[in-house]
Amino acid sequence: MTFGSFPPPPPPPTVLDVEPRKGLAVASLSIGILALALCFLPVLSVLIGGAAVALGIIALQKAQPKGLSWTGIVTGGLGVIISIIVTIAGASSLNADSQPATSPSPRTSTTPVENTPDETASASPSPTETESSTPSASPSETSTPDATLDPETAQPTTEAPEATSSGTVSEQNALQAAQSYLSFTAFSRTGLIEQLEYEGFSNADATWAVDNVTVNWGDQAAEMAETYLDYSAFSRTGLIDQLEFEGFSNQDAVEAVDNVSVDWNEQAAEMAQDYLDYSSFSRSGLVDQLVFEGFSQEQAQYGVDQTGL
Repeated sequence: MTFGSFPPPPPPPTVLDVEPRKGLAVASLSIGILALALCFLPVLSVLIGGAAVALGIIALQKAQPKGLSWTGIVTGGLGVIISIIVTIAGASSLNADSQPATSPSPRTSTTPVENTPDETASASPSPTETESSTPSASPSETSTPDATLDPETAQPTTEAPEATSSGTVSEQNALQAAQSYLSFTAFSRTGLIEQLEYEGFSNADATWAVDNVTVNWGDQAAEMAETYLDYSAFSRTGLIDQLEFEGFSNQDAVEAVDNVSVDWNEQAAEMAQDYLDYSSFSRSGLVDQLVFEGFSQEQAQYGVDQTGL
């Protein structure tokens, strides 16, 4: 009696790049960025920023990506704070403008009273005095009334036009917006230009503003690297790729990541635990996933060991 052959066993499962649910976290981040963009609208920005903070907290409670959730919370909170500051500043300026200016009135009222008719008559020059005093004025004094002398060199100086050095009104507004953005978060050069264009500035105005702002792009790359590591786990190569995606040069990205204070083994352990929070893995499958994320084989094994898998 013979039996038929058994079918071959199924192939082993392949390692997938697991994408956790992040709908609420992405919504929090998007609304937080919108709150920052509208931070100069007092009431609306407060409502939008509050919504971003609320969604970010809910996303954290539902174990959605921490980086996106915290970024949404931070940007939403900044939008609320900036909106409140703008509201207070606007109210203060309105109060200052409503007060009447009283200083000019006493000067105009007291000046004609000091001279009596007799004093005016005695002080007026005679015809002979006016005739003798008229030729004393040189032609150069009368022809160049606007000329000024440098107190150090005693040479006439001319004032250069400021239009080319200070920029146009639109360029100055773009420069102020660029400085405002850099005061609360890090940007690359191209990232800041794109942000200004998103705000409605032309490419020429945005480029002029970014090229005239006082900033060290290497420091900006280091600041952004620290920010990413505060909210999520990265490998060295993964963090460099992220900074290049944000618009930094490879040199600035590499220098920033190499100078940041971080333990890549601990980053591997944190990312391994994050993956286990969202999905199930075998030990070898999780090691392969960490290697795929840019960790070395030793770092990946260390990270998986810390999870107890």
